[in-house]
Amino acid sequence: MFFSLIKNRRSIRKYKKRKIEKDKIEKLMKAVLFSPSSKARYPCEFIFVNDNELLTKLSQSKPHGSAFLANAPLGIVVTADSTKSDVWIEDASIATTFILLAAETLGLGACWIQIRKRKYSKTIDSEEYIRNVLSIPDNRHVLAMVGVGYPDETKMPGQEGDLEYDKIFFNQYGNY
Repeated sequence: MFFSLIKNRRSIRKYKKRKIEKDKIEKLMKAVLFSPSSKARYPCEFIFVNDNELLTKLSQSKPHGSAFLANAPLGIVVTADSTKSDVWIEDASIATTFILLAAETLGLGACWIQIRKRKYSKTIDSEEYIRNVLSIPDNRHVLAMVGVGYPDETKMPGQEGDLEYDKIFFNQYGNY
């Protein structure tokens, strides 16, 4: 079951014009709140966005790779307080992955939108732009956003024949 989840999960950027049911949104919320955190510091906070106007603004957060969010019924903004944990990036990355896997189990499609270290324009980074759109305090970092919705595209599952086993070593680098 778990391996089929991993094989079947794909980045979905096209969504049907269908609202996500409240119980599924609640399950996504629970899944992300169950994500682990280093030293149980839990520095992450999440903004669930279903307002079309806000989704359109968020879809403009960087020149490439975020436009599809305008057509998603749900966007989830993953933020973290770096004063709570020196590994907030790792904690937020794990939480974002939990969103992707939970969406797949719920029959939803999802796609990670990288925000950290991306630019909105030559003078404003994507994180600052999103902070302004959603009134996020300056002491919170925005790692990523996730577009979520019912898939309106089909992608082939990952193929075991495509796995690069030459990237796996035993005991020491270079030992196969």
